[in-house]
Amino acid sequence: MAASSITVRPATAADAAAIAEIYNREVTTTTATFDLVERSVEDQRAWLADRSGAFAAIVAVDDVTKAVVGFAALSPYKERAAYRTTVENSVYVHRDHHRRGIARLLMGHLIATARASGFHSIIARIEASSEASRALHAACGFELVGIEHEVGRKFRRWLDVAIMQLML
Repeated sequence: MAASSITVRPATAADAAAIAEIYNREVTTTTATFDLVERSVEDQRAWLADRSGAFAAIVAVDDVTKAVVGFAALSPYKERAAYRTTVENSVYVHRDHHRRGIARLLMGHLIATARASGFHSIIARIEASSEASRALHAACGFELVGIEHEVGRKFRRWLDVAIMQLML
């Protein structure tokens, strides 16, 4: 399956279970997220309910199976008013569908949404050893702007965070 057989659309409450499945696998097996506790389907529905406008979540759906194979969202970067023109992105693809262009397709939609919504920049906070995520962001025009050392702890080890930024 190539990205050409994928449709990107706004996420709905009906997608909560599929999103939770994708996300929870990352929670329990990787450092792609610093969450330590899995989300219930109800938690995922609440997360979706809190998302609207430019901050709405999107999903990538396989055109043949109709399965959700990835999701992405923009979030406020910081709560203080001066940060309102900067957003943070999140992109997750089901492990069985990696390296098929789905993450890049989702990123394209997020970037277009951010531009259309008048944001000035997008920040990506990536576990520093994640070469694939860093390469994806670089391919989409993000630049490395810094490393935060040992700011997270998961799986009994300290984790660094690479900060990447795209000026819109």
